[in-house]
Amino acid sequence: MTAGPGPAPAPPAPPRIGVVAIGRNEGRRLARCLASLRGARVVYVDSGSTDDSLAVARAAGVEVVQLDMAAPFTAARARNAGFAALMAGDPPDCVQFVDGDCAVEPGWLEAAAAALAADPGLGIVTGWRREIAPTASIYNAMAEWEWHRPAGDVAVCGGDMMLRCADFARLSGFDAALICSEDEELCLRVRAMGRRVHRLPRTMTWHDADMTRLGQWWRRAVRAGHGFAEVGRRYPDHVRAERRRMWAYGAGLPALALAGVLAGQWALPALAALGLAANWARSARNLRRDGVGAAAARRQAVLLVLSKFANLQGALIFHARRLRGHEMRLIEYK
Repeated sequence: MTAGPGPAPAPPAPPRIGVVAIGRNEGRRLARCLASLRGARVVYVDSGSTDDSLAVARAAGVEVVQLDMAAPFTAARARNAGFAALMAGDPPDCVQFVDGDCAVEPGWLEAAAAALAADPGLGIVTGWRREIAPTASIYNAMAEWEWHRPAGDVAVCGGDMMLRCADFARLSGFDAALICSEDEELCLRVRAMGRRVHRLPRTMTWHDADMTRLGQWWRRAVRAGHGFAEVGRRYPDHVRAERRRMWAYGAGLPALALAGVLAGQWALPALAALGLAANWARSARNLRRDGVGAAAARRQAVLLVLSKFANLQGALIFHARRLRGHEMRLIEYK
């Protein structure tokens, strides 16, 4: 008599997930973020908040890390500190990074961890970031458009991401010297070690840009330009097109117009104006292709044209700091 089949093997345990949330003066946004993570193991890292963020985090029952104010604050430094705190306890298998102005979509953590467990070739998993109030201002609407990019394998992603703790430790985390675009730089290193960055076709987080003034949007675009220059200097092939547009439209056309005025050649300023107008028309057309309404596309295209000048300002700030040997300082827009 033959023995029957033995008991089926137990299914593998699901990956253990830790979350690192970072913030500075996020207040009610942080409360929303931590409420969305109830039941998860969370470390909150605070970068010198002067509002009630620390009280909000402690009331939520999460572990709190306060960065030493003697060193410049960066998102990279904060995320690294949060990861170190996670690993000091019972180390999880995966870590989700999230900004304190974002709420995590229910089911995201499990879906992202499952994707990593199912495919050893994945290095980073991300999803769609959405705006909580995209119609509150043209600036929020622009952020909503920026976030929604195709799913699948991508070159880089933003700071809301999940990856294996072993991979993050192997890469020594984010580069704390970068004041912005540290997330993209990490993606480039993940890809260099043979892993993929993948965007799942599902909502990951809900972001509260809370931009109501042109100055806020401008500073955000300045910060982006700083990142273009800083990360682009290390990785010349990265954001090459963005840097070319920044210099061409932000510096080249104004220089052409000025040269024409000084020389009395009025065709040159007219040519520069036509170049900017063509950039506006192309931007509006691309926005319409992405589903933005006609009137909104025309308004948002103006911001895309102006962004070249703000980006250039950020790039010049980076190069001026670099040449003078100054520390890179955080550029905040809220």
